[in-house]
Amino acid sequence: MTESEKTALLVMDVQPGIVDRLKDIKDEYLAKVRLTVDSAHKNHIPVIFVVVGFRPDFPEISPNNKIFQAMQKAASEHMIHPTPVIKPEGDDVIVTKKRISAFTGSDLEIILRAKEIKHLVLAGISTSGVVLSTLREAADKDYGVTVLADLCADADQEVHSVLIGKIFPRQATVLTSDEWINSNEI
Repeated sequence: MTESEKTALLVMDVQPGIVDRLKDIKDEYLAKVRLTVDSAHKNHIPVIFVVVGFRPDFPEISPNNKIFQAMQKAASEHMIHPTPVIKPEGDDVIVTKKRISAFTGSDLEIILRAKEIKHLVLAGISTSGVVLSTLREAADKDYGVTVLADLCADADQEVHSVLIGKIFPRQATVLTSDEWINSNEI
């Protein structure tokens, strides 16, 4: 098995209702994600799309969960039948999660073990949500982690900058998507 077969690209929460929050940068962001997904495919790196989704009437959402209570109030059909904005191809996998981290309330870890994945490359919305939570949990589970800085986005640019520049490098390699595509990692 080659090193690239032990790496997976996780594209997280890039789904209707969430990607729309990017407003002015949405098209540019999605173009970069598509290019990165295409590069992963070309290099035989598994692509896993992680979406957040719930059952009708949201029985998974506790009244104690502030984030998901707010999401439930603003929720649309996209949260009940979540799909990635970028269409999966071939062997791509869609994982549906019930919490912030891509691991919590999903079968992500089972899929990673089945594919013998040891290194995760993370992209997603938002930097302070799914990317931070997944990075922390992945590091605790001893995965190698790379964060694609330009494929992470957050409503608070200052928080995004602090995470990408100061917090994430403590547990991950932080690269741009172009740097990753042109690196030895891919």
